[in-house]
Amino acid sequence: MVRVKVYSTPTCPYCIRAKKYLSDKGVDFENIDVSADEEALKQMVDVSGQMGVPVLVIDGEVIVGFDQARIDQKLGL
Repeated sequence: MVRVKVYSTPTCPYCIRAKKYLSDKGVDFENIDVSADEEALKQMVDVSGQMGVPVLVIDGEVIVGFDQARIDQKLGL
C-alpha cells in the first residue's frame, strides 16, 4: 500500500487542490496541518528543505507543490 502524507495549511489554494485531487482519485492520505503544529512544520522543512506548501511525500519521495504529473506517476494513475 502506498503511503501518502500531505503537509499543508487550511488556507493554501494549492493545498486544497492537491487534497481534493487525491480524494477524488480515492487515494488515502495523512493530512498534516503545519500551521497548527510547529513540530510538523519542522519535519516538513527537514524533508523538503523549504517552507512552501503543499509538500507531498509519496512512499518516501518528496513532491513540492501540486505537481499533478509527478503525483500521477508516483501513484500509477
